[in-house]
Amino acid sequence: MAAPKTDIALYTAGTPNGQKVNITLEELGLRYETTHVDISKGTQKEEWFLKINPNGRIPAIIDRTNGQQKRVFEGQAIMLYLCQKYDSEGKISYPFDSDKYWEVVEWLTWMQSGIGPMQGQANHFFRYAPEKIEYGIKRYQTETKRLYQVLEDRLTQQKAQNHTVAGTPAADSSGPWIVGDKCTIADLACFSWVNWAEWAGIELEPFAEMKKWLDKINERPAVKRGLDVPEPFVMKEKMKTKEGEGEYAKYHSNWVMDGQKKDQETHK
Repeated sequence: MAAPKTDIALYTAGTPNGQKVNITLEELGLRYETTHVDISKGTQKEEWFLKINPNGRIPAIIDRTNGQQKRVFEGQAIMLYLCQKYDSEGKISYPFDSDKYWEVVEWLTWMQSGIGPMQGQANHFFRYAPEKIEYGIKRYQTETKRLYQVLEDRLTQQKAQNHTVAGTPAADSSGPWIVGDKCTIADLACFSWVNWAEWAGIELEPFAEMKKWLDKINERPAVKRGLDVPEPFVMKEKMKTKEGEGEYAKYHSNWVMDGQKKDQETHK
């Protein structure tokens, strides 16, 4: 079945939170147009964007399909919305209210409340903070590693389970996946952060099953397209040299700290 004809406005930037929604749109084959919300310039705080997302963060969408003007913000909400509306074939989701549907929601929520904020803080203290606070770095890197181990254990469990289901081959033989026998939005959401592990100073070697899972997802054509929205994803290439790593860190550190300063001035 052909993908539904959609008219979706996507507001995003090249961060883990943005990439998971970009990838979801690409996996579903939906038609969308992109507005780059340049967070290095504070665009997400401008009045026009706050009308779309009052929290002043990316990503957000406006679904204009069939004349509607449906606004959705927050990555998890957008991913669930897109699947509920446009994934009737179950490409990357399961039917509403099925057991596997709620498992997907569990793992999405786990990512949104765990890996996302913890790894985000690891990024901040390891890469951006003007003062290197060893406690902060270790605190958030350790918690990120703990969460990675939870994911590693889940994938190992899924692999073992797939091998013992009466010899029945999985629907997607390249698994294991976080839920069931196919790649879902639970995988894509978690992938979006694990794919930035080196930026948080986290080594993936201790997590063998997760590393294989990460590599498989990176090879998906829709994932490759989604990572390059709204601009080419260059972090991994920059990380290959000390010079590139330093350049990338300096650029991002400048706007992260500038944004924090403005927030501190606003919320004294």
